[in-house]
Amino acid sequence: MFLLNAAVLAAATTALLLGPVTVSTPALLTEAVVLVAGLAALLVANALVLRVGLAPLARLARTMSTIDLLRPGPRLPASGRGEIAELIAAFNSMLDRLEAERAASTGRALSAQEGERRRIAQELHDEIGQTLTAVLLELKDVADRAPAPLRESLHEVQETTRNSLDEIRRIARRLRPGVLEELGLTKALRALTAEFTGPGLTVRHHIGADLPPLSDETELVLYRVAQESLTNTARHARARRAEIRLESMPGAVGLRVRDDGRGTGGAPEGAGIRGMRERALLVNAALDLGPAPGGGTEVRLTIPVPERNTPA
Repeated sequence: MFLLNAAVLAAATTALLLGPVTVSTPALLTEAVVLVAGLAALLVANALVLRVGLAPLARLARTMSTIDLLRPGPRLPASGRGEIAELIAAFNSMLDRLEAERAASTGRALSAQEGERRRIAQELHDEIGQTLTAVLLELKDVADRAPAPLRESLHEVQETTRNSLDEIRRIARRLRPGVLEELGLTKALRALTAEFTGPGLTVRHHIGADLPPLSDETELVLYRVAQESLTNTARHARARRAEIRLESMPGAVGLRVRDDGRGTGGAPEGAGIRGMRERALLVNAALDLGPAPGGGTEVRLTIPVPERNTPA
């Protein structure tokens, strides 16, 4: 813009000094037309230069207003000249640092959360579970020796205590997926589908037989995303059928959880979905959530994995 203004002013000065161009006093109509036309040309040229030169800043402003660290996207090209390109490059560098710091802090928080879940699950199993088991044995002994009128009431108390013990065990399994650690991801997902299958919801699973070796962290992310997706389905979707599909893809592993419920309806994302996005960041995965074909909701998680070398 400076060069444009300098060129126009230099041309005007040269025309006044060396050419026959003059301005009368008072100015003639033709002279006024020439001056107004020159001023208009200068303003239009400045407007065009500003529009083109500041376009990268407009794109940067739009990116800054819509950026979400839980949804990493492509970086803006450092287009433009001089300070504008430097500003965009600095913003991209700052975004890289923020995403790396967010991923690191999220990893530490989720690691602490998993540790706390294991501790609570262990206490539920060892303390409350054993206490309720002892209460059941005591109730059975008392019921066997109680007179007939009280025996029926004691049996009802036994049944209530047994149901409470089963519920505590289910909570403990959800807090700490021991089957994942002991039997692996495939059997853990099968157990998860059985756990959520009930009178109002049928969950099916399709797990590929050619899955590549996965790290413990990747398996935990897959399990937790599937668990949270089915939890949302059971609580909010009013669905009758759901499906978990885990399969190998070129250079990646894909998890898809689909239901036939009422869909999200444009509702804002809650803590559960944001938690899934945070877990996806830990393994550089892409998480997409949207309407399923034919209605309902579909959660898609794609985790990159190293290609396996096939023997020659």
